[in-house]
Amino acid sequence: MIKLEGITKHFGALEVLKGINLTIEKGEIVSIEGKSGAGKTTLLQIMGTLDKADSGRLIMNGTEIQEFSNKQLAQFRNQHIGFVFQFHQLLPEFTALENILIPAYIAGKSGKEIEQRAKDIMRFMDITARANHKPNELSGGEKQRVAVARALINQPKVILADEPSGSLDSTNKQELHQLFFDLRNQFEQTFVIVTHDKELAALTDRSLHIKDGII
Repeated sequence: MIKLEGITKHFGALEVLKGINLTIEKGEIVSIEGKSGAGKTTLLQIMGTLDKADSGRLIMNGTEIQEFSNKQLAQFRNQHIGFVFQFHQLLPEFTALENILIPAYIAGKSGKEIEQRAKDIMRFMDITARANHKPNELSGGEKQRVAVARALINQPKVILADEPSGSLDSTNKQELHQLFFDLRNQFEQTFVIVTHDKELAALTDRSLHIKDGII
């Protein structure tokens, strides 16, 4: 599903990633831990094609993508990868339903079928009643569920999450953690989660530790 070979990344003279080799299988939920500055988010961004490695190979769904143009990367990202961030990144002027539909609109999808898919996802995550509410009318847990639904709308094979429960209270953290496993079981997605949350890391199929730029 995801394969990284010899991934390196520098920021000026600082070598952040020092030849990362990693394979993540379809349907796995993998967490990545490490101290601040260890390279966790940089690695996640390279996996998500939001940043490019200085050297090495990135293969996803059997496609080698490090030589793609920016346009090709944007299209691949939209079709194959979903993102969940710590602070939701919802657009305040749109409703929950509209926020969920944005990646589909970017992909050129519209109409009743895609709207029904969004409503089905919202029903699965128990946020149907919040469909017409804007982000400032949602709780923190509801915002994060909307963000997860948005990540799912294009049926990506991979979900990448960067500290997804970092801004949530303990109850909402537990609910979000369970949601990831429910989604994997329902939709067979692969999850890669950067986290400081030891409880979440302990629940995942595999917990990886990054230190000094290597795993």
